[in-house]
Amino acid sequence: MRARFPDFRLGNVLATSFTGTLSERHGNAVERIPTPHRLVDWLAVNGLAVDSCTPAQLDLARELRESIHAAATAAALQAALPASAVQVINDCSAQGRAAAILTPEGKRQWRLSSASSVEDALSVIAADAISVIAGERDGRLALCASPTCQAAFLDTSQSRTRKWCDMNTCGNRQKKARFHANQRATLGSVKS
Repeated sequence: MRARFPDFRLGNVLATSFTGTLSERHGNAVERIPTPHRLVDWLAVNGLAVDSCTPAQLDLARELRESIHAAATAAALQAALPASAVQVINDCSAQGRAAAILTPEGKRQWRLSSASSVEDALSVIAADAISVIAGERDGRLALCASPTCQAAFLDTSQSRTRKWCDMNTCGNRQKKARFHANQRATLGSVKS
C-alpha cells in the first residue's frame, strides 16, 4: 500500500507553486515532497515529467525551493535579495538543458534531456523564479496575510491587493476564524 501524502497546493505560477511544497512555514509546517517519488509526482503535475529522482536531487530541489522562497520574500518586502539564495537560483537555472517546445494546440511544453531530467526541471523552475522576482511578469510579489503561512505569491488581481496565497486554504481559514469570532462576540453580548 502506498503512503498517503498531503495534497499539492497548485497555483498558476510555477515558481511560487514550487515554494508551496512546504506550507505553513510559521506554524506546523507541512512537507508536500517528503520523498524523491513525491517530487517526481509534483513535477509531472506541473508539466515537467521525469522518470526518477535520487535523494541528492530531492535535496537540491529543496535547496532551490528555500532559495526561491527567501528571494521572493525579500522582493515582496522590497529588501535586498539574499546573496546565497540568488546564487542557488542562478546555478540551478544555468545547469539545465530544458527546451521550450510549442505543441500543435499552441501551448508551451518542456522537453527535458534524459541525462539529468530533474536538474532540467529545476532549471525551468529557477528560470521562472528569476522572471517573477525580477518583476518581468504581470503582477506584484506579495506575502500571504496568514500568520502561519506567509508564503510569497504573485498577485495578479486587478487592484493588486490580494491578501491570501490561496483563497481556498489560507483565505478560507481566516474567513472562518473571523466568522466564529463574530459569533462568539454576538453570543457574549446576548448573554450580558
